[in-house]
Amino acid sequence: MDYGLIGKIEKAKRYALERDRIHFNEFSVSVEGENNNHTVTYANGVWHCDCDFFQTRQRCSHTMALEILLENMVSFPEAV
Repeated sequence: MDYGLIGKIEKAKRYALERDRIHFNEFSVSVEGENNNHTVTYANGVWHCDCDFFQTRQRCSHTMALEILLENMVSFPEAV
């Protein structure tokens, strides 16, 4: 048995529970919308989505869903 790995697994579990330790800098995800899939990216504190709504408002249900999911792990603009 790899006892070193056991310690790392326990540390990983603790880190996962302490969400304030983790901060995303950038990522790209696919969100399955009701009509289409959309690509949402986040880089340097800036969200982008390829849906039409985002193009005019700089926010959409896809980016807001990720903001909720990743609460306190990413920064996002204040609501207007």
